[in-house]
Amino acid sequence: MLYTLYEAGYYASTPLRFATRAMREFWSSPLNPAKDSDIGRRLFANADLFANLTRRYGKPAWNIDRVEIDGQPVRVRPAEVWSSPWVKLIHFSRDMADMRRAGHRELEPAVLIVAPLSGHYATLLRGTVEAFLQDHEVFVTDWSNARDVPVLDGRFDFHDYVDHIREMLRQLGPRPHVVAVCQPGPAVLAAAALMAEDGEESRPGTMTIMGSPIDARLSPTVTNKLAEEKPFAWFKSNMIDTVPAPYAGMGRRVYPGFVQLYSFMSMNIEKHQDAHLRYLQDLMEGDGDGAEKHLEFYDEYLSVLDLPEEFYLQTVDYVFQQHLLPKGELKHRGRAVQPGSISDIGLLTVEGENDDISGIGQTQAAHALCTGLSDDFKEDYVQPHVGHYGVFNGRRFREEIYPRVRAFIRRQAAGIEKKRDAA
Repeated sequence: MLYTLYEAGYYASTPLRFATRAMREFWSSPLNPAKDSDIGRRLFANADLFANLTRRYGKPAWNIDRVEIDGQPVRVRPAEVWSSPWVKLIHFSRDMADMRRAGHRELEPAVLIVAPLSGHYATLLRGTVEAFLQDHEVFVTDWSNARDVPVLDGRFDFHDYVDHIREMLRQLGPRPHVVAVCQPGPAVLAAAALMAEDGEESRPGTMTIMGSPIDARLSPTVTNKLAEEKPFAWFKSNMIDTVPAPYAGMGRRVYPGFVQLYSFMSMNIEKHQDAHLRYLQDLMEGDGDGAEKHLEFYDEYLSVLDLPEEFYLQTVDYVFQQHLLPKGELKHRGRAVQPGSISDIGLLTVEGENDDISGIGQTQAAHALCTGLSDDFKEDYVQPHVGHYGVFNGRRFREEIYPRVRAFIRRQAAGIEKKRDAA
């Protein structure tokens, strides 16, 4: 029913959308002598806003073809290095000749950035990737849209997610570093615990967990309270739908991305309304810079993907209702997950003072679980004046959070090298 209503609404608005697009083209045409008049700008602005609000948003491009390192431009080429039907592991390879010109000659630490599988594409972490490219070989999990995965490719649940993280860490070689942004935190901690217990060579050198619900019982937010107040059966009955034709994944049961988007936007509806009104005003006043910034943000924010039913429901159940990991009750394929078995993986937790998705303390809870780590391996940081998005993106992330993450990784990596040389 959810998908039926969504598709019906989109196709029902098609004639009006075509009309407003034609109006937008007419009032922006250089051949129209009235395009810069007050009425011309108003008509164009209204047509443009309607067209943008009702169009389909596909997967955004990464648009990272170069970064500046120590004042020198360095070319970047994203390349797929491993994949399954559910994810592509993307390596952002920096041009070595450019790196030498920038004065970087040594092999830099490999970092796996685990993007959230919670409704948005991994490109939401574009700013995160650009920051880490300054000092690291960067790999990112680019999760698939469940509606594009054929039913014949099978299921994908929380345990598959953990297995995928373990396999991708193995692709990076010995002792890589992992950064979990928001939702992946519990799965990354579980994967690290299993790898540590097995003594795997590719267990992480460090874990950086950012704005994540390790223990969602602490400082519960609106999202946490909703998950606790509704019975599990409610989520299965009301939040899951079947992918229709003509999508490749037709017949697959999913948690639709547009439902997640509506949930997020409804939490701050006035903020989004004000943003669109400012965009309208910027267009009418000819402020191209302000309008462009608005489009850049919403082109990303309104691009959503579907989650497989089993992964979504297990996440609700394990993380937000039963709290299995912090209670010591999480099992992976019949095997107990024991964060206390981690003894040589650095742990850095980062939270935002104003985070309304993962409240203060939820990420810090990882420290209490990792009882096998000495204080030398642990660090916690709360960033003032930022919300959830600001924990991994934006000016304060670049200037205040990322330098701390970089220093932590360097310090822990140096310790690993020292122990390796001594052995």
